[in-house]
Amino acid sequence: MSTPTIDYRDLANQIKQWAKTLGFDDVGITGIDLSEHEQPFLEWLEKGYHGTMNYMEAHGLKRARPAELVPGTLRVISVRMNYLPPDAHFAKALSSPSTAYISRYALGRDYHKVMRNKLKQLGEQIKQHVAELGYRPFVDSAPVMERQLAENAGLGWRGKNSLLLNRQAGSWFFLGELFVDLPLPVEEVQKTEHCGKCTACLTLCPTGAIVEPYVVDARRCISYLTIEHDGPIPVEFREKMGNRIYGCDDCQLVCPWNRYGQLTQETDFLPRAKLKDRPLAELFLWDEVTFLKHTEGSAIRRIGHEKWLRNLSVGMGNADYDETIVSALESRRENATPVLLEHIDWALKQQATKYTEKNRKMARLIRIVEKGLPRDS
Repeated sequence: MSTPTIDYRDLANQIKQWAKTLGFDDVGITGIDLSEHEQPFLEWLEKGYHGTMNYMEAHGLKRARPAELVPGTLRVISVRMNYLPPDAHFAKALSSPSTAYISRYALGRDYHKVMRNKLKQLGEQIKQHVAELGYRPFVDSAPVMERQLAENAGLGWRGKNSLLLNRQAGSWFFLGELFVDLPLPVEEVQKTEHCGKCTACLTLCPTGAIVEPYVVDARRCISYLTIEHDGPIPVEFREKMGNRIYGCDDCQLVCPWNRYGQLTQETDFLPRAKLKDRPLAELFLWDEVTFLKHTEGSAIRRIGHEKWLRNLSVGMGNADYDETIVSALESRRENATPVLLEHIDWALKQQATKYTEKNRKMARLIRIVEKGLPRDS
């Protein structure tokens, strides 16, 4: 009995429809040639811009060679999914020094799990319509050049902050891939960069992590420092971190294209009340059991309780003087690990300095009032 002939163009159209039915906001299909990105990637590694993320170099150039990662791969189905919540309140949270700011992508359920499950469902749907299918889903969990693949699939262009930008959705979205061994037709993409002369992300990055257009030195990036980096956070970056305790959204907030950001339709990505814009001191007092409870199913859980406290300590040091903050910091000194103790003591010194300055200003004001002088004298 002969095997039915597959109309791959029709199948590709069906795949796109299935993907959108599953909740993906955009989908494209691309080939697997990423050779143009190999040398820039090697140069990025050579400069040490990956910091302590040793997994970035562990697989060599397999990251740029999908068929080496998953033998037999012929095409990559690239998808994006919006995560911007309807009540992001960026400015309000960032302008409140005593409030813990968590990157908006991390306030809901772990996107790795949500998208991987949907990509598996997509793979199974395709499998029902072809005699044989080899597929494998990826969501920021393997050596995959997801932004480059997404660009090749027509989902946007790589902005100067290195993130993928889309004219209709900005950059408030996650990316995922389904590697397949089917010769599907690929998108005809005319690559065009729409950043123009804008350099807002470079000039307004709090720590100067975007060292040149399209190139990020992770060692300076607040997202890297609060999530990937183990050990002490370099002192030179602590004050610049402000109240950002998990990730950073600044290079997206200043991007003009994000005025077109689309709100998520995925309820799993909606913020958890226990995580969104809570007082720094409140989160700092969570014991490990409470931390694990409130971060269950969240991407935040993977940094662990100690790094959570380390990051909060920095935020508390940057907050205005507050006896509640000082008391919370002091309560953890006795049992703190060496790394955490370093950050607690740094934060206490910061608070002490602010207390002194506050009292100095108050004393001056009292003297002015007593003498009946104008305040600017």
